[in-house]
Amino acid sequence: MKAADIRALTVKETESKLKDFTVELFNLRFQHATGQLENPMKIPQLKKDIARIKTVLNEKIDE
Repeated sequence: MKAADIRALTVKETESKLKDFTVELFNLRFQHATGQLENPMKIPQLKKDIARIKTVLNEKIDE
């Protein structure tokens, strides 16, 4: 997800995406631990998306 796409969302939608991505990251880590994860590169990509969302959310709150 690109930062421009995140900035287009409202604060509530952004918080919702953050929660969804956090749950998805938990599930991917669980799959990785049990050896069921097909694409392990999803984990770092999801971490970057979460960081982007947090950054944009902080920008919106500071305004």
